[in-house]
Amino acid sequence: MQVTVESINPVTKKVCIEIPAERVDAEIEKSYAGIQKRAKLQGFRPGKAPLQLIKRTYSDAMRDEVMRRFYEQTLFKALDEHKIEPVDSPTIESDILEQGSPFKYSALVEIMPEILLNEYTGFEISKEKFILNPDNIEGEIKRMQENMAQLIPLDEGALSEIGHTVVIDYSLSVEGFPEENDTAENDELELGVNKMSPEFEEQLIGLKCGQQKEIRINLPDNYRNPEAAGKEATFQVTVNEIKRKELPELDDEFAQQFGDYETMDQLRIKLAEYMEKQETERIENELKERVIQALIRKNPLDVPQSMVKRQLEHMLENMKNRLKSQHMSIEMMGLDEDGFRLRFRESAEDKVKGGLLLMALVEKENISVNDDDLAGRYELIAGGNPDMLGRVRDYYTSNKDARNALASEIKEDKAIRFLLDNAVVTEVDAATLKAQ
Repeated sequence: MQVTVESINPVTKKVCIEIPAERVDAEIEKSYAGIQKRAKLQGFRPGKAPLQLIKRTYSDAMRDEVMRRFYEQTLFKALDEHKIEPVDSPTIESDILEQGSPFKYSALVEIMPEILLNEYTGFEISKEKFILNPDNIEGEIKRMQENMAQLIPLDEGALSEIGHTVVIDYSLSVEGFPEENDTAENDELELGVNKMSPEFEEQLIGLKCGQQKEIRINLPDNYRNPEAAGKEATFQVTVNEIKRKELPELDDEFAQQFGDYETMDQLRIKLAEYMEKQETERIENELKERVIQALIRKNPLDVPQSMVKRQLEHMLENMKNRLKSQHMSIEMMGLDEDGFRLRFRESAEDKVKGGLLLMALVEKENISVNDDDLAGRYELIAGGNPDMLGRVRDYYTSNKDARNALASEIKEDKAIRFLLDNAVVTEVDAATLKAQ
């Protein structure tokens, strides 16, 4: 057996293997002999069919069996001898297996990159300065007020206007596209919010209860069915009811509905604390991302595309699950799965690069995890719940793989903290940071 190894790039090797004709012939005869014993051909007892008939009938099965056997017997032996450790299943290309000829095949194998950390201290990193905007607090109170609003039915003679909620029945038809036909009953629509097309909502203004109207609009360019985009849609609409929104007073009684607060001032203080916590976490996470990007820029490396692909699929599944919990989908975000992969491929590649570089930093700086680190992470996962803390501790204590994965997360967090502790971090306002 002859083996040659060619480096395609820093993370891809091409392993070429040639198996001599004598061994090929021996394996072919061995395969046919085994098939002959198992074959059931009409007119012959099992194992008694003529070998020539077996060869004419089962040549494809023989090739599959022998080629698979060669891959199993030779590929991983060759990889082991040349100290090549694949990060994913090799991609194999082969010649046609023929009796009397050597069998040649090649395997493209992705490997882990060699990581040389040349520079990882002294990074100049900008951090957003936290500034609490009072308008954000008032905006949140306004949102809470809107959520507590009541809808009061108007008299039959009242006309709909912006801000009113209309309750409508409608039927939709698009000429030439019967699959787009649709109906709805008692659908609530707040005018001016643009839940549906602004052009559609504008034509509902000035109507009264019981009134019917035909509304024609052009479907938007980003309509769910690209072939129907831009076509004229016809709605037959009936107004069943018109309601006005009645907002509660922003007084102490309002504040008391949201928890252990006596006054609006107490509610505003709590909201300020909550927003500061949220914004501080966001700022810290963005700072971590910036220091990782600095690490990647200073230590460029190639990464296996199979690892990027796995990261991308992980990101896609996380996105789909997150949107599903909000009763949404990636299609509602204007993407399909292929579009998501194209849009976020670079981000997935950076995540792989960052993970590998952080792992190398852990090794280089001898970053370790002790029992106190694990105990602290258990408390974080439990979220201050004593009963949950016991279950979390028991789970990781009894599950070695889960505990090792958690320890790896902690090491990565410590590596990021090491980068930040050894960086020059300058606080700037959000506008300055955005302009950089």
